Amino acid sequence: MPLVAGIDSSTQSCKVVIRDAATGALVRQGRAAHPEGTEVHPDHWWNALQEAIAQAGGLDDVDAVSVGGQQHGMVCLDESGEVVRPALLWNDTRSAPDAEAMVMEAGEGDPAGGAAQWAALTGTVPVASLTATKLRWLARNEPENARRTAAVCLPHDWLSWRLAGHGPGSGPEPLRLLRTDRSDASGTGYFSTERNEFLPQVLENTLGHVPLLPEVLGPLEAGGKTPAGALIGPGAGDNAAAGLGVSAAVGDVVVSIGTSGTVFAVSDVPAKDARGLVAGFADATGNYLPLACTLNATRIFDATASLLGVDLAELGRLALSAPEGAGGLTLIPYFQGERTPNLPNATGSLHGLTVSNYTPANLARAAVEGVLCSLADGLAALQAQGVAARRIILVGGGAQSEAVQQVAAAAFGLPVSVPEPGEYVADGAARQAAGVLTGSLPDWEMEGTNVAAGSPDPEFLARYRHYAAKAANH
Repeated sequence: MPLVAGIDSSTQSCKVVIRDAATGALVRQGRAAHPEGTEVHPDHWWNALQEAIAQAGGLDDVDAVSVGGQQHGMVCLDESGEVVRPALLWNDTRSAPDAEAMVMEAGEGDPAGGAAQWAALTGTVPVASLTATKLRWLARNEPENARRTAAVCLPHDWLSWRLAGHGPGSGPEPLRLLRTDRSDASGTGYFSTERNEFLPQVLENTLGHVPLLPEVLGPLEAGGKTPAGALIGPGAGDNAAAGLGVSAAVGDVVVSIGTSGTVFAVSDVPAKDARGLVAGFADATGNYLPLACTLNATRIFDATASLLGVDLAELGRLALSAPEGAGGLTLIPYFQGERTPNLPNATGSLHGLTVSNYTPANLARAAVEGVLCSLADGLAALQAQGVAARRIILVGGGAQSEAVQQVAAAAFGLPVSVPEPGEYVADGAARQAAGVLTGSLPDWEMEGTNVAAGSPDPEFLARYRHYAAKAANH
């Protein structure tokens, strides 16, 4: 049976899954940790990948492999293929002033005008996470390293290049064999998602020159072979790979409930949000992947459970024992500030307290409803960009809670599908590898739970949005 490998090189770790190309059945897997920090030398990713591959029994019998990876990381290579400096990751915020300056300069001092220009040009307003802002920081703070940079790529590009047998000391010609895909390129800040091309002028204005960039492959186009002969797929950014892993199609909205929350959709129209709420990324199939991110999700559940002296399972049971709307109790979950909406200095708040509604059950319910309403606002931002939503695919650590599932169906007013827990990014990369091998993405069956659409209480939603607007105005 043909086997395929999917790799997830995330911020925290590297996961490898080996699956049957036809059925998707898991054959074996491996995992290795990455070092902590916002600045990491790519060699650590390569070493972790080798450890994870060894745990997974090697790739010698694999016919195709693909890499999903953390987005935005700045990997700079010199003309010999050596890494110029440790990579700045998506969560490194030192380039925040550079992002602000890029917006101001584009608008000639008018931030709103600058944001609109960037949204039209790339689909995304610059923020510190984007690669372009990090290149500008490099040129300002380490000009010699900027001058040494002959090629710029992303984490998944670099790992795919290494899997093909290239690496430090390879020389200038192998740099031309760097490959990427549309989904990851769309998160750089120097790529037009709509026109499907890099923007050399942005690189000239940030790095100071136009380096060699990876070739952008089609969704199922091979980018080379491993020394053992396995085809190497185009790979993808982590969210796009996760979309493949849960078989998301146009009209599907993936809501991920982890420490933070993410809402993204497969759409056939590009997003150009000048407000900066929605990042106008591309997906891994030729469509688009508009995305909104919140900062507060399961951390709200953890904090509330701790306050009530219960575990998360009991928190869910308490929430389900309370009425929809938590008896008028409304939690605004901006405990760590917020990203969507952009309120970095906001705090959480609890509203509508009365003697009768201030109960553990209502507080538990308010915590779950607050998180899901915040994510529903993220969906509303996507819908304002033309996203047509027909169902929610709920993933992440918080997705297995029955309370979260029931509240999600009500808050979104859409049917909810909850896949079995899995390594969605690595699984999506494996599915892409199978598509590269056969010429079309396979339909791998997924187990899971389906929840019928709920009927959201309009008064409850209006109450949440009223208090959220008050938080935005403080």
